[in-house]
Amino acid sequence: MDFGRSDDPRVQSQLDRLGSLSVPQGRLGLETIRALMERLGNPHRKLPPVFHVAGTNGKGSTCAFLRAMLEAEGYRVHVTTSPHLVRYNERIRLAGRLIEDGPLADLLEEVLDAGEDLGPSFFEVTIAAAFLAFSRTPADACVVEVGLGGRFDATNVLEPEVLAACGIAALGIDHERFLLAPEEGVPEEPMARIAFEKAGIAKKGVPLVTFYYPEPVLDPPLIEVPGKPPKIDYELMDSSEDYDPVVNPAIEDVAEKAGAPLFRPVGEINWHIGQVPRSNSKMRYADQQGYMGRQKSYVLPLPSLPGHHQIENAGLAIAMLRHQQKIDVSMEAIAEGIKSARWPARMQQLSPGPLTENRQVWLDGGHNVSAGIALLQTITSPVHLILGMLDNKDPRALIEPLGDRIRTLQVVPVPDHDSHPASSFGPEAVARADLEEAMLNAPDDGYPVLIAGSLYLAGEALRLNDEIPD
Repeated sequence: MDFGRSDDPRVQSQLDRLGSLSVPQGRLGLETIRALMERLGNPHRKLPPVFHVAGTNGKGSTCAFLRAMLEAEGYRVHVTTSPHLVRYNERIRLAGRLIEDGPLADLLEEVLDAGEDLGPSFFEVTIAAAFLAFSRTPADACVVEVGLGGRFDATNVLEPEVLAACGIAALGIDHERFLLAPEEGVPEEPMARIAFEKAGIAKKGVPLVTFYYPEPVLDPPLIEVPGKPPKIDYELMDSSEDYDPVVNPAIEDVAEKAGAPLFRPVGEINWHIGQVPRSNSKMRYADQQGYMGRQKSYVLPLPSLPGHHQIENAGLAIAMLRHQQKIDVSMEAIAEGIKSARWPARMQQLSPGPLTENRQVWLDGGHNVSAGIALLQTITSPVHLILGMLDNKDPRALIEPLGDRIRTLQVVPVPDHDSHPASSFGPEAVARADLEEAMLNAPDDGYPVLIAGSLYLAGEALRLNDEIPD
C-alpha cells in the first residue's frame, strides 16, 4: 500500500506511523471505527449534508461531478477520496482546498494517539481524520467516496441524520479476496455478492441512487439548460438488459431491508463504440421523481471528462442531487459542474513535461475488465501501451478489451508495490525498468501513448511529469 511521502518532516513522521498499521487477518466490521469516533467526540455526527458514493468503477468520477456541481452553486464542499495519487493530502479536501501540511500533521497525530490501543487500519485512521477535520471547518456539503466495498467500509459509520443521498456507480468484480470472502447469509453468486456489499451503504429514509434499478420509460418535454434545444447525440434511455440480472434483486433487497427509497436516472447511455463526441454534442437527463415529484427531461452539455462512461457517472451525480432534499442545486449549476469537473488520472491527457516532452500521452488508473471496456470505448486509435498492474489484479483485464488497438506493449513495475512481470502479459510484452525508460522506447510514429493499469503507477506518472494534483 502507498502510505505516502511528504517533504514536511512532521507529516512524514505521522505517515510513518500510519505505515506501521495493519489490519488483523480476517477482521471485518465497523466496531473499531465506531470506537475511534467515540473517542474523538463522534465528529461524523456533526457534518453538513453528505453525499456517499460506492461502486467498483466511476465512484471517484461521480464524486468529482458532485463536487463541481455543488461548487458551481456557490457551496463550500468537503471531499474525501482514495487513493491519493502523489500526496496523502489529496485524501482530505476542506471547503474546496486540499488540507495543508501543518494541520494535517496535527490531525493525524491526534487520531493516531486516540486510537493507539484500538489497532485501527490505515483507512480507518484516514477516514476518522477526514471526518474530524470536516466537523471543525465550516462548509455546506460533504462528498465521501467509499474505499472498499461498502457494508464494512470505514465510511459506512455515517448515519442517516447527516446523509443527503447515497449512490452506487458501475459494478464489477474486484477485490475478490475481501468482497467475495465466504460468509453465511449473503448472496453466493459473485455479482450479486458485489451488489450486496456495495448496497450496504443504504440507510433508512436516505435516497439510494443506482444505475441498476429500472423505472418505466418516460418521454417528458425536453428543457435545454441553457439555450435552444440542440441535436442530441447521447441520451439517457431506459434499458437495463445489459446489466447482470442478479444485480437488481440484490440491491433492491438490501434497500428494502434498510428502508432506503431506491431511485435511478432513466436508463443507461446509448452510444456507438468508437464514436467521437462532437464539440457541440449534448446529453439528455430525465427522471420521474425530481423536485416536487415533477417529471422533467433536461438537455445538458457533455462532461468535460473524456469517455462515454463519464456520461453515466455525471448522470448518477445529477440523480443524487435531484432526489435529495437537504440542499438546493439548480440545473444551471449542474450543467456548469458537468463542464468544469476535473479528476486526475482518469483518461487524462498529460501536458508537455519532463516525462511526456511533446508526445500525446494519456493516463488512466483503471485495472479491471470494466475499466478495459471503458478504455476501448474511449480510445479510437491504436496506442503504444505502457502497463503496470499490481500482482493481485487480472493481467488480462486491459489487454483483452483493447485487443488489436495495442501497437506495442511495455510493462513496468508499480513503484513500492508487488506487480506483474512482463511475462504475465504474453510474448509481445517487453519489460522496462521504469516509466522513464518505457517512454524513451515508445515509438514516436504519431500514435498516442497510454499509461494504464494502476492508480499508483498513474501517480508516479504525474509526479515525473510535474503535474501534482491540487
